[in-house]
Amino acid sequence: MKPILIYKAKIINDGNSYKGSLLIEDGKISKIFKDDVPESVKTKADIIDAEDKWVLPGVIDTHVHFRDPGMTHKADFLTESRAAVAGGVTSVMDMPNTTPPTTSMALWEEKMKQLSAKSLVNFSCYMGATDDNVDEIKKIDPSKVCGLKLFMGSTTSSFAVHDRAKLEDIFANSPVLIATHNEDDAMIAENAEKAKEEYAGKPIPMICHSTIRNSDACYKSTAAAIDLALKHHTHLHVLHLSTLKELALFDRIPEAEKENITAETTVNYLWFSDADYERLGARIKCCPSIKKGKSREGLQQGVAKGIIDTIATDHAPHLLSEKEGDALTAASGIPSIQHALPMMLELAKKGAFTREQVVEKMCHNPAKIFGVEKRGYIRKGYYADLVIISPNDPYTVEAKDLQYKCGWSPVEGEKFSYKVEKTLVNGVVVYDEGKINEETKGQMLSFVR
Repeated sequence: MKPILIYKAKIINDGNSYKGSLLIEDGKISKIFKDDVPESVKTKADIIDAEDKWVLPGVIDTHVHFRDPGMTHKADFLTESRAAVAGGVTSVMDMPNTTPPTTSMALWEEKMKQLSAKSLVNFSCYMGATDDNVDEIKKIDPSKVCGLKLFMGSTTSSFAVHDRAKLEDIFANSPVLIATHNEDDAMIAENAEKAKEEYAGKPIPMICHSTIRNSDACYKSTAAAIDLALKHHTHLHVLHLSTLKELALFDRIPEAEKENITAETTVNYLWFSDADYERLGARIKCCPSIKKGKSREGLQQGVAKGIIDTIATDHAPHLLSEKEGDALTAASGIPSIQHALPMMLELAKKGAFTREQVVEKMCHNPAKIFGVEKRGYIRKGYYADLVIISPNDPYTVEAKDLQYKCGWSPVEGEKFSYKVEKTLVNGVVVYDEGKINEETKGQMLSFVR
């Protein structure tokens, strides 16, 4: 394959921004030019003129639900990886609550085989923890499996680990990072009963989703997960922080354990607040719930201060027909991968954090925390997973431009300043100004731990 030269871009990487050019050969970055590029290089390469454009490492989204296999009526790995590349995402880590659930290495291998024929982006999948698969968890190959997904409080009952002895065993012996969903079931059930009594058979307003699945339920469960991790010196990654209250827990982690216990939030908790239920209803219903504005602002500050380590999407599509119902019955989950990067750059423009921090939380830290091999940075010898951003090209999100199989997004009608122009996966231009190349498939991620 002919070399590609990304020429005269503004490169945002490793906490810096500078003018430069990138030479790509055999799927990897072979040279980074900070000065002019020799004519001998230019003549041998296909040139992508990136004057006045930004080049970032491709986003590594460590938290997606692509619904494949088993729920492909609303999403599959081809459609959602199309949306991913349209949003500058080049690698994803898929959750195990599919049909069948990914709860053994045999099921994991079978799922990888299926996805390799569909995915336009690089990929891995979590193993799911249950009360019945502790022995299987110990067989996980840490060079292949991105992590272990564990519901401390269950939204998907088959994935809850209720047995305390087994929970201790998992935290003590998991060979990979444990990624936890933290909500306290008992508190949620009690709050739901109160809402049913209050509305006495009438539909429960969507705003009540945030009082049913409230901050206290998140805080109690997150505190329990951190306590277990501290006890067993576990590599814990707390998923989708949604509350200001939880941030204080991470400030109290002993310095020696800070690298072992990390935190994720998602674009949805940084962008929306419970005030948006009035106009968007179930379109922003997700678990944990969208909280009050003070939590949104607190989480933004948590990103800026370095308390929050990664920003993911928790991309979880449903058909709009599945979103019908009230606070208890409408499906929970938001399609979000196609516009997550533009949304975060928009928040950076507004001063919530810097664009260098966006790259750190969406590209560098996912690679560092999960041990992703040779991705997540713009460095010589690394895979050429890259996104080219047009920073002076405002546009409005329209349904016709969405790649999701479910066909909708809660940000339809929003105007963004930053457009994903091109996305390269392993040195191949997969997304190019609205056109998607489906011929080349992504690679299975590998991990160094």
